[in-house]
Amino acid sequence: MRKEGIAKRGEKNKTTIRKILNYISKYKGMVLASVILAAISVVFTLYIPILIGQAVDQIVGPGQVNASALFVILKKILVVSLITAGVQWMKNHINNRVTYYVVEDIRTKAFNHIQVLPISYLDSHPSGDIVSRIITDTDQFSEGLLMGFTQLFTGVTTIIGTLLFMLSINPVITLVVVAVTPLSFFVARFIAGKTFTMFKCQSETRGAITALTDEMLGNLKVVKAFSHEQEAQKEFEEINERLAGYSMKATFFSSIVNPATRFVNSIVYAAVGVIGALFAVKGFITVGQLTSFLNYANQYTKPFNEISGVVTELQNSIASASRVFELIEQPALKEETGDSCVLGDAQGYVDMQHVAFSYEADKKLIEDLNLHAEPGQRIAIVGPTGCGKSTLINLLMRFYEVNSGTIKIDSMDTRKITRESLRAGFGMVLQETWLKSSTVRENIAYGKPDATEEEIIRAAKEAHCDSFIRRMPEGYDTVLGEDGGMLSQGQKQLLCIARVMLCLPPMLILDEATSSIDTRTEQKIQNAFAKMMEGRTSFIVAHRLSTIKEADVILVMKDGNIIEQGTHQELLAQNGFYTQLYNAQFAR
Repeated sequence: MRKEGIAKRGEKNKTTIRKILNYISKYKGMVLASVILAAISVVFTLYIPILIGQAVDQIVGPGQVNASALFVILKKILVVSLITAGVQWMKNHINNRVTYYVVEDIRTKAFNHIQVLPISYLDSHPSGDIVSRIITDTDQFSEGLLMGFTQLFTGVTTIIGTLLFMLSINPVITLVVVAVTPLSFFVARFIAGKTFTMFKCQSETRGAITALTDEMLGNLKVVKAFSHEQEAQKEFEEINERLAGYSMKATFFSSIVNPATRFVNSIVYAAVGVIGALFAVKGFITVGQLTSFLNYANQYTKPFNEISGVVTELQNSIASASRVFELIEQPALKEETGDSCVLGDAQGYVDMQHVAFSYEADKKLIEDLNLHAEPGQRIAIVGPTGCGKSTLINLLMRFYEVNSGTIKIDSMDTRKITRESLRAGFGMVLQETWLKSSTVRENIAYGKPDATEEEIIRAAKEAHCDSFIRRMPEGYDTVLGEDGGMLSQGQKQLLCIARVMLCLPPMLILDEATSSIDTRTEQKIQNAFAKMMEGRTSFIVAHRLSTIKEADVILVMKDGNIIEQGTHQELLAQNGFYTQLYNAQFAR
């Protein structure tokens, strides 16, 4: 089982690396330039030890220094060093550009993919974990990728170049170096296998702690209201402790790579020093060549340290990249079919025929639901919590697709209508408000960006929010903080109402649209709604039955089915479930 797990993990790593290389291939011109510059840099870097060896040979003994030749060699060393520095700067600049372009592409693709993910995926995954994948994991990936670009190419070319230079001086000593250095690979490979698992767990736990923090901050008032601080703190500490454990283990295994490979490299250096000294004593090589060889032994073993560090960092990078790719590869919404049509000026006929739907296959919710709505009708939907009221709205908007049956708008199956045009035909005001970090004006005009100033102000007045907007520091130009900043829940809801009143679509969905508004303002809003609903098919989800007495049709839902329907007076006369709901609210 353990071998199967390792094999599966290895295959997954290879797949992730291939995906990364696919993104990098877009910038193959810059990558090729980086490789060429790396090769030039290595050649010049390795040429310097030869010049140092030649300089040492010009120093025979006291009073026997060939100063003129030594001066020429020193000038060469200076020029070569300057050229090497310039080439390395250009190479690093190119590597940085490639790295950040690739990360930008991946992050952009991940963010864009969220826009086409089904609502079911977003409902079933913590938003904090998704944020962690796009922000934190891509940052971790960029660090590993940058290190790979800056050190991997240079390290490999340095090893190859050093071998060639050492072979040109003395093949026997070169063979000694080559025979000992593979130990570094074995050490690095053993440790890398241990680190990947820890880095993978670290990334996942980091996503969990981000999700918890995001959830607690977003609902801090609820946490405090129910005195849940200690439980939240315990949960945070438990996840934080797990994160610390994985991080410590990952850091421990990754930190022993360098000392272990340095130990092997010291053995190589000592072997070269001893054998090279014996060869120098016997006259097979000069003292200058021995100096060059020692430099090369150091140059040859140094990349192994760097590559080992890169391999360890790449384990973290691959673990993070795999989480981002998992998000990108989540099945998107089904593409619109070629025969999908655009819903133009909808009249407002809505038909639901034998609709069945459930969020989970083994838990039935809506079964054989039938509904017919005429243009201009005000249809109220009432029922106990969990009966399917909001689900009905989700199906109308195609946030979820029906399992069976059909939903038609103006006799057209909604599955044959483009989602964009279908949703543009509805105006929604929900109990849960959403405002973006922007100006009040841009929030009201969210659904109609080309709206004029007069239209925005008129919509705000109709929603009875113009007065408090003008009392704000910059009026309509006031920038709201995250989710409305310091606005009250009622003020946020009024802005959302103004947003719909600006667009005036042919169909409306009001889901507890006035739940956070005071009674006096609600009466005014209801009058504005009544005017707005004239000639528009309107679906009103309400718990307060007093707000739907004037509805043309009231649908009473229970356990996913419409069990009663009629006007307010007709339903009271039936003395059924609606009567029980009404009496529960108004009976003395």
